[in-house]
Amino acid sequence: MSELSYLEKLLDGVEVEWKAVGDIAGYSTTKVDADKLDATSFVGVDNLLADKGGRIDATYQPNTARLTAYEPGDILLGNIRPYLKKVWMAENNGGCSGDVLAIRILADCKKIISPEYLYYALSSDSFFSYSMQHAKGAKMPRGSKDAILNYQIPIPCPSAPGKSLAIQSEIVRILDKFTALTAELTAELTMRKKQYNYYRDQLLRFNTEDVPHLPMGQKDIGEFIRGGTFQKKDFMDAGVGCIHYGQIYTYYGTYTKKTKTHISATLAKKCKKAQKGNLIIATTSENDEDVCKAVAWLGSEDIAVSSDACIYKHNLNPKYVSYFFQTEQFQNQKRQYITGAKVRRVNADNLSKILIPVPSMKEQERIVSILDKFDTLTNSITEGLPREIELRQKQYEYYRDLLFNFPKPETVSN
Repeated sequence: MSELSYLEKLLDGVEVEWKAVGDIAGYSTTKVDADKLDATSFVGVDNLLADKGGRIDATYQPNTARLTAYEPGDILLGNIRPYLKKVWMAENNGGCSGDVLAIRILADCKKIISPEYLYYALSSDSFFSYSMQHAKGAKMPRGSKDAILNYQIPIPCPSAPGKSLAIQSEIVRILDKFTALTAELTAELTMRKKQYNYYRDQLLRFNTEDVPHLPMGQKDIGEFIRGGTFQKKDFMDAGVGCIHYGQIYTYYGTYTKKTKTHISATLAKKCKKAQKGNLIIATTSENDEDVCKAVAWLGSEDIAVSSDACIYKHNLNPKYVSYFFQTEQFQNQKRQYITGAKVRRVNADNLSKILIPVPSMKEQERIVSILDKFDTLTNSITEGLPREIELRQKQYEYYRDLLFNFPKPETVSN
């Protein structure tokens, strides 16, 4: 594709008219009974996936008797926190919650705009930036329904509907190719991760007669030390490195040599420190999966560790221990010690009771060398499949923006 000349060639000198969304579409006004919906037809904001990931089946039932109905071709937008970029083009009939907007092309406008074209226009970064600019609320911003209807999108050759739809169809075809390629890579990554998880669990499963399984808190194995003192508000651009418990399941992987955040040297003196080789564990989460996520600290400097996390000082290979925390063997033991209702916790005393297989150091190193290769393939953002997916996504976004880079009059204020 030869950059801007391709769009110019596609347009072939035809007129481009910018129209407000509200001139060609509106919000669904039809209703559906909740008891007619199931997991595949009910759409709440929680089962719309972030970053334009589409939807998944609902895991809960709607709490109202009547809901807004949607139909194939409607564009569904998650209207809470627009920066999450939740959008899906409906493929079936169903109903959606009040936090999801169902945008439907007006009957007399279907001859000048296709649902697929409208979907790509409303899944652009410029649209979500626009929606955030007009959103209301600080902690839980909501998009302005009026502002969304005022968002301007380009309609090529509106005076010749057939040609307009043909141009739109070509733009959609190109973007669909990038979307399909990214989907294929994502599916392959999902499969590779399943293979990796299975292989990891097999590598760390030993016969108790051949390899001792010892309590992690046993004196000659390791000890757990509670973190504490600093909070998110204490973060600085520079200073002493620190890890907050929430970052362990949102930012870090199996191990790290650098911290995302820092605190002042004065505050750091009051904090518990992790040293090179220690494991840092999140002991609190809102769900069972994330509680006890762990990261091995491999940096050369001591770092501060927040409350709701603990430090594991041990005599094992750091990566080996971190990989063990990811196994089903560890998860099965962890579950019996989880407490709390809304906030789930596992305390350091109970972590000390969990049994870990302790093969020779040479065997630990062998296992780590194998798992590192799998980890790179499935998790690295600098190489492996995640890197490939990121590059394809950037390529898609580049061409999407290019293909929607129509001449814009001064009156358009997006």
